[in-house]
Amino acid sequence: MGARVGPQGRAARFWAGELPEALAAVGAPAQGLTGEQAARLLRERGPNQVSVARRRGWRLLLTQFTSPIIVILIAATVLSMAVGDLIDGTIILAIVAASGGLGFWQERKAGRAVDALQARVRVHVEVIRDGHQVSVPVEEVTVGDLVVLHAGDVVPADCRVVDARRLQVDQAALTGESFPAEKTSDPAPADADLSGRTNALWMGTHVVSGTGRAVVMQTGRDTTYAEVAARIEARPSATGFQRGLTRFGLLLVRIMVVLLVGIAVANLLMGRPVIDSLLFSLALAVGLTPQMLPAIVAVSLSAGARAMAAHRVIVKRLEAIEDFGAMTVLLTDKTGTLTAGSVTLASCLSVDGEPDADTARLARLNAGLQQGFSNPLDTAIMAGQPPADPAHRIAEVPYDFSRQRLSLLFDDGGTATLITKGSLAAVLDVCATARTGDGVVPLDQVRDRVQQRFTELSDRGQRVLGLAVRALPGARTATADDEAGMTLVGLLAFQDPAKPDAAEAIDRLTAMGVSVRLITGDNRHAAAHVAAQVGLSGEPMLGPDIAACPDAELPDRVADTEVFAEVDPVQKERVLTALRARGAVVGFIGDGINDSPALHAADVGISVDTAADVAKQAAAIVLLEKDLDVVADGVRLGRQTFTNTLKYIRVNTSASFGNVVSMSVATLLLPFLPLLPRQVLLLNFLSDIPYTTISTDHTDSEQLRRPRTVDVRAIRRFMLVYGAISIAVDLAALAVLHWWWRTSTDVFRAAWFIQFTATEIIVLMVLRTNRSFLRSRPSTPLLATGALLIAVTVALPFSPLAAPLGLGRPPLPVLATLAALTLAYVVANELVKRWIPPDPLTVEPKRGFRSSSGTTQ
Repeated sequence: MGARVGPQGRAARFWAGELPEALAAVGAPAQGLTGEQAARLLRERGPNQVSVARRRGWRLLLTQFTSPIIVILIAATVLSMAVGDLIDGTIILAIVAASGGLGFWQERKAGRAVDALQARVRVHVEVIRDGHQVSVPVEEVTVGDLVVLHAGDVVPADCRVVDARRLQVDQAALTGESFPAEKTSDPAPADADLSGRTNALWMGTHVVSGTGRAVVMQTGRDTTYAEVAARIEARPSATGFQRGLTRFGLLLVRIMVVLLVGIAVANLLMGRPVIDSLLFSLALAVGLTPQMLPAIVAVSLSAGARAMAAHRVIVKRLEAIEDFGAMTVLLTDKTGTLTAGSVTLASCLSVDGEPDADTARLARLNAGLQQGFSNPLDTAIMAGQPPADPAHRIAEVPYDFSRQRLSLLFDDGGTATLITKGSLAAVLDVCATARTGDGVVPLDQVRDRVQQRFTELSDRGQRVLGLAVRALPGARTATADDEAGMTLVGLLAFQDPAKPDAAEAIDRLTAMGVSVRLITGDNRHAAAHVAAQVGLSGEPMLGPDIAACPDAELPDRVADTEVFAEVDPVQKERVLTALRARGAVVGFIGDGINDSPALHAADVGISVDTAADVAKQAAAIVLLEKDLDVVADGVRLGRQTFTNTLKYIRVNTSASFGNVVSMSVATLLLPFLPLLPRQVLLLNFLSDIPYTTISTDHTDSEQLRRPRTVDVRAIRRFMLVYGAISIAVDLAALAVLHWWWRTSTDVFRAAWFIQFTATEIIVLMVLRTNRSFLRSRPSTPLLATGALLIAVTVALPFSPLAAPLGLGRPPLPVLATLAALTLAYVVANELVKRWIPPDPLTVEPKRGFRSSSGTTQ
């Protein structure tokens, strides 16, 4: 094999020149690699990936210490150590290191679990290894591999076409072209632009129709896709959950700046040391920011992903879990979700409507000899039939979504004959005559009868295709232009009955606030038949109506429509976008080649493990079983994950806000700092530990009943209301400790430290639910870690660590006072919960969705 050629080397112009010259430039054998060669090259070059999705190893560890507040705190601590406060600085740095280490361990563990799950739905590609066609993951493709491509396959790397049969590739991701580009093996000019390189295939594109073979020339970061991604910093748009967290973060920044500037100025005006004042303010800033949020989110999402995997739902992009739970509209096709998914050939009819053996024979030849891509309709035609004799095959015009036809040229008793199969409308468009019992007649004589029979079959829920032939004596090739002047010979009717439990699954999703809509390319009659069987009602909105409707009017038109029929891929995407414009969080289930744009555009793109590779790659969530009940299970688990993550955000923010305000007031009332910086940081570290088990917590049924989003106003209200209770209890403790018990400075700090930590852990158990604490018990891991940390906190002032931490031993009466105040704190929170629920619930769900104005449609 040749040496590696980077993107700036000769391989960067692999489309120029003759094929042998291009292959020689990268040392690619014409017959494909051996397994040994491929393994060696993969070790040398690394996996065929553009970038690593998540930070790992030391990069992940460093991210735990890169927030501006932490950097400033470390710098100030080092400065404090330089001027002589070595012990205090060492303790602060140790606590910061322990906190970062905890976050790193949690995120690393979560990342490994998710990697294992996602490996179950890896996209594979066919390559020639050791002279045999084998399937390998895209990541294991390397330079020199001979790739075999069919319709629906993703292009795994930058390749040079070796041979092609009507090979058309969707390059929109790179070039923005609206229509697929036809590929050939002919050389292209060295200076051709991306669209003009007709013999090159690019990573990030996919095959729409036809077949071909190509040699991999560049992989991973050497590909054109990698260059484009780096230049525009391409990344998925933020999910609703991520946007909510961003708004939440801005809220905290505003609060933090006001409070901490005030605290720093007050301490300086009171004549306290500059370094101590700065460290105290920074320690409070660390306490106010939810440092563990990235780790808590990662742990919660990975736990949710594992739970969803147990329910046959694989999450490819973790952030989608939250939007899965927030989903308000689900657009689904019918095959396999609403129907049984086992398509059978119900009848092969002549133009006169009678069962016809020759129609069946021609259909089997078309289905059995085509090599474009496998599909359930052709599988149904060939069920129980012997394979077609490949010797009869001459040429093929592969199926594409604009023609909606598949044509096969075969030898019919010495005469080259073209058989065309496709949607009835598309086949009628290329027919001039029809074969009836009275002989071949002009199509117009039977058109009305054919349309009537089509309607009757469709009204029974059957999908109907047309079949036509044309003799092409002496022909050895065929093109789409040959699909003209054909003779209609018959109709093919396929049956795929509705699932018995589909209506029940839709009712279950509706009860959860998810409106299910059917969107299909099938005709209006078949779509309406299936929709009625599963409980979806209303007149279908058709593709031509969608195409004619202006963008500004479409959101109102689609708001109450439950069935969309005869739609093409562009129209699917327009419907989805219109629903999102009305405030819906839209999920889309698709498994076909043409579903990729809608899967990308949806808030939650959902596919199945048996889908076309391009659909599976575009989806954020992959179902191991195509069933709406599986979707409902995933929605429930997504809401459970969201609910538990929100518990951390609400309770931690409220407690931290209360602590910061309490200490701000205390700095003005006391002649000393209420807590030392190292004590503030240790308090923050210890109180965060129980949150690492929040993903295991139980959720109440009412918390899963309807879609959820990050409501910053609700978080702010929670913070102010329950933070105020925390402040009142903290200041009561201050008054009792300082003016009643007249404790010494180190005993005061120890008592306040215990009170802060214990109340934050206990309030988590109380405010995690709208119910009474006794009616909604925490999970065992959460309860156990909380109890353990309270015990550790109370024991610290009596341990050998007390002196280095600056903690005195509180006497028993002081501890009893703290216990009484904590009990009063719990009672106060339980009482307030009756009027202001910690987790405000939305209105009862309806079949509609929320508009941007907040009203239910």
